[in-house]
Amino acid sequence: MKTIRRVTFSALAAAVLFGLGACADMVAQDKATSIDAGAGALGVETLPDGSSVGTVGGAPVGGVIGHDVGKK
Repeated sequence: MKTIRRVTFSALAAAVLFGLGACADMVAQDKATSIDAGAGALGVETLPDGSSVGTVGGAPVGGVIGHDVGKK
């Protein structure tokens, strides 16, 4: 059981590091778009009776909001 936890944690840590590395050369508007898309998906998922359809719908809505907010 400890081995499975270690492998899972290592895989998760590697995914996070690679994901953050991919965002290194993004402009501010792209960062705002991706962050708000994730926030929209998670925000809808955490609502009572959150469904996968709501999550898929919340991501683009959050992305559009982040795209507009990220403009300067």
